[in-house]
Formats: sequence, structure tokens, C-alpha cells
Amino acid sequence: MSRLYYDFHVHSCLSPCAEDESTPQCLAGFGRLCGLSLMALTDHNSCKNCPAFFQAAAAYGLVPIAGMELETAEEIHVVCLFETLAEAVAFDQAVAIRRRRIPNRRDIFGAQRVVDSEDCLLEEEPWLLATATELSLQEVPALVSAYGGICYPAHIDRTANGILSILGTFPPEVPFRYAELHSPTQAQHLLQQYPSLRDKRLLYGSDTHAAAMLPEATAYLELDVPTDDAAAVRKALFSALREGKV
Repeated sequence: MSRLYYDFHVHSCLSPCAEDESTPQCLAGFGRLCGLSLMALTDHNSCKNCPAFFQAAAAYGLVPIAGMELETAEEIHVVCLFETLAEAVAFDQAVAIRRRRIPNRRDIFGAQRVVDSEDCLLEEEPWLLATATELSLQEVPALVSAYGGICYPAHIDRTANGILSILGTFPPEVPFRYAELHSPTQAQHLLQQYPSLRDKRLLYGSDTHAAAMLPEATAYLELDVPTDDAAAVRKALFSALREGKV
């Protein structure tokens, strides 16, 4: 078994309020310096920087995961992860038509930059990404699954955009097997306070918006797979996630 340190919730310069220096290349480099083996790029309501991230990660020996932090109609944040880049790109297109068109205020939220693997600007996203989509919480799991992905509520230990602070529980009709903690030290407290959490497996995500602020790797999982084959690692990871073995 290989021990793989991970962070499944990281933002690039495409996300509002993220640092311009948080390019896919910088994230990959800082990720390796921090001891990560697996990193998911999860920009707000978009996967457009995932292609560059996959190229940059390969140069650093980091296994990239393509993802998105989707904001539901209820303003709940959900981490969506995909085994392949192609699935993430297709999911991005499906979400794009359900996003609300609010012009980005560059002076407030930043430029929302789409870049290539060399950090060269390709385009700026003109519509604000940090807004609720038209997708309800109940719709999201089936949509993500249709594109081969796995999803779960983000930072449930936070008040802003957390499922527990907004709904007070996990709706039984929404089939989430996992939930994300921003601070692992909150696990025991939350398990006591919310009985509906006790059948969930808890994953970690830093929700970092600045590459230089990535924390040292502490969360890990174990997979029986060669770590030098990124596609094999992703296949093993998503197989374990679907079977509830992570």
C-alpha cells in the first residue's frame, strides 16, 4: 500500500478572490514542496484551469485531480471531483449553462484568469464565478455522477456556504457518502452535534486561494497502486471513493 498525501480543495487564479500568482504551475510546485502527492483543482463553478493544471502537475510528479467547487441554488458549496480531465471539461460545459450571468467586478473580485501551463493568459472569465448556480442540491449528485464524478459538501465546519449551517443537517434524500472538513480538529465536535454526520466519511480540503499559503501535507489515504502512474492512481482513487473505502 502506498501512503498518498492529498488536498482535494484548492483554488487557482480563475477563482474570485484568489491570488493572481496562484497559477496552475505555481500550485503544482508549491504542492510538491508541501509534501502532497494528490491535489485537486476546484475553482468556483469552473474547470477551465484544469487542463493547464494537468500539464503543470506532470512536470512536478504530482497526481492532478480535475474538479470544481460548485455553488448550488441554496448557496451550498459542493466539491466535485472527476477521474479524467475530459469528464471534468464536459461537466464544466453542463454547469456553464446553469450559471447566473452577473458581470465580474474586476476591481473587487480580481481578474478570473484562465491560463496555460506556462502561466500565459488565455482569457478572462467575464461572469462572476462566486455566485449560486441554478442547480439545486438535490440535482447535483446525479449530474456529477452522469459525468463519472464524485461529489460531497464542502467545508461543513464553516458557517459560510456550509451545508450544516444552511440546512442544519444532511437531507436524507441527497446521497452524499462523504463530507469535507476544513479543520480536521472539528471532527469529534461535529459528530456529537450532528447525528446525521455519523454515517459520512470525512475528507480534508484546505480551500486555499493562494499558492504560497498551502499548508504542509497532513491528510493522507492509502492505495494499492504504483505512485508513478497518475492515471492508475486516479483510477484506484475513484474506485475506492465509489466503494466507500477512502
